[in-house]
Amino acid sequence: MDAFSSSFLSTLTPSTKLLSPVITTTLRSTSPSPYYAPLPYISSVRIEEKPPTSTTTTKTSHPPPPQSPKAWPPPAPSYASPSVGAKKRVEPRLSTMIFNTFDDIINNFIDPPLRPSVDPKHVLSHNFAPVDELPPTPCEVIQGSLPPCLDGAYIRNGPNPQFLPRGPYHLFDGDGMLHSIRISKGKATLCSRYVKTYKYSIENQMGSPVFPNVFSGFNGLTAAATRGALSAVRILSGEFNPANGIGLANTSLALFGNRLYALGESDLPYSIRLTSKGDIQTLGRIDFDGKLFMSMTAHPKIDDDTGEAFAFRYGPVPPYLTYFHFDANGNKQPDVPIFSMTRPSFLHDFAITKKYAIFADIQIGMNPMDMIIGGGSPVGTDPAKVPRIGIIPRYAKDESEIRWFDVPGFNLIHAINAWDEDDGNAIVLLAPNILSVEHTLERMDLVHALVEKVRIDLRTGLVTRHPISARNLDFAVLNPAYVAKKNKYVYAAVGDPMPKIAGVVKLDVSKGERQECTVGSRMYGPGCFGGEPFFVAKEPQNPEADEDDGYVVSYVHNENTGESRFLVMDAQSPNLDIVAAVKLPRRVPYGFHGLFVRESDLNKL
Repeated sequence: MDAFSSSFLSTLTPSTKLLSPVITTTLRSTSPSPYYAPLPYISSVRIEEKPPTSTTTTKTSHPPPPQSPKAWPPPAPSYASPSVGAKKRVEPRLSTMIFNTFDDIINNFIDPPLRPSVDPKHVLSHNFAPVDELPPTPCEVIQGSLPPCLDGAYIRNGPNPQFLPRGPYHLFDGDGMLHSIRISKGKATLCSRYVKTYKYSIENQMGSPVFPNVFSGFNGLTAAATRGALSAVRILSGEFNPANGIGLANTSLALFGNRLYALGESDLPYSIRLTSKGDIQTLGRIDFDGKLFMSMTAHPKIDDDTGEAFAFRYGPVPPYLTYFHFDANGNKQPDVPIFSMTRPSFLHDFAITKKYAIFADIQIGMNPMDMIIGGGSPVGTDPAKVPRIGIIPRYAKDESEIRWFDVPGFNLIHAINAWDEDDGNAIVLLAPNILSVEHTLERMDLVHALVEKVRIDLRTGLVTRHPISARNLDFAVLNPAYVAKKNKYVYAAVGDPMPKIAGVVKLDVSKGERQECTVGSRMYGPGCFGGEPFFVAKEPQNPEADEDDGYVVSYVHNENTGESRFLVMDAQSPNLDIVAAVKLPRRVPYGFHGLFVRESDLNKL
């Protein structure tokens, strides 16, 4: 979700690197814990450098990516580097120190972090606080046993700032870090690595932040003008080249064309792989032989039947939306610009059926006047706008056949699934509708997402809607084999409040109107919060298997003890019974979207 100095850090020098933070706070309990204790807020930070970790790098042969990753100034550390702590800290150049001084003036006097949504003391509290990289580390199975079908790796992406923020910081502004639990023959290994983006590599070399924070750095005309000018000077001085990418790759992952990608919608995908030991390597930024321009959604849709991937990009200048897809071999097909979207809209996700691609033009979009006049963010809401849904043939060569349907009050951030009905003359869309859309970026704790089923009759234009559940649900997933096909079951995260996830529920979306659709539920307990669930089928190659025959997995953190676990739940049981629990060697911060990759697919990377 990354498309678009405060007092507690004022004693840190510009070159301070987040190597191994020890965060001091007033504890609510006296219980000892080897993990980060529960944080009412970050009150102070002590930086310690770890001694170099002695490891042996094993060379593993693997097929080359579809094309060579784009080159930039020599990355630091190397993609195969075992630990950030093993690299000697680099002092910033004189010019960087001067630019950082101006940055501090902006952060302290022109645009200090006054609102909770951009105040690092608030945003990085509790288990949102960043962690250092972790090399592959064995884990202990403390309950049950890991099922054989879970041989592979569950990898989850999320924001984890490389440097502690000196000024305004939004949750979406953190550098992407992948947390992978690799499972083999009932044993588990955890590894946490940054996605070595161009931004990460340049700032790692410089020893300090260089790129502006998109979501928190441009609130108001004065802040936008001063930070924009400083960024321009940094570019002209050669500190960084935005043509090499400005993204964070902090949102999600996707597997298609025998390649695994870390994604963030303001940049191109980054190819990654897992070694046989469970380590995570970034292979490079991929533009698919020059056919992919600027950026791509973090939520491509993979058709399990055909192996194709469908995607889009959006931006602040026409065409505001561009649709495209990749064949089963990962080759990008030509762009389809959508000029009938007449103003920039926040298009984070979409859906596909076997015949169509479905886009939502919602009330969140680029709003420069609100930034200029009201001092707000350039991304804002327009309450006068009527949301609409656009439907275009899945293999369209141009936008001539796209149709738009007004759907008042329907604001889709994440789509769940869609399918065709009535011989392709109707489509059904499942998605959480954000009822309090004005709070989406500023007060996520006030957001309520109501899962709805929307049916559009393509012959009559009639749009019908009905709610699936009244609970605050988002980050919903299904059996991946049912993408673009009619599904029965959905597994959704319970916001309490968002972005914290208090549990997971199983919904039967085949039930009629005014029927209770919740058929399974597991709440994590007091002080325990998880993330997006993910469904893993027991027998993915068995066409006779039940849709819900499998497991729901997620990372869960206990804020009372500081301990994180990996939970495996029986997807068919009414209480989503825990089949296995893995105690993790250190806490895993809350994040965004994840993916399970089977061993057979890992071996192809």
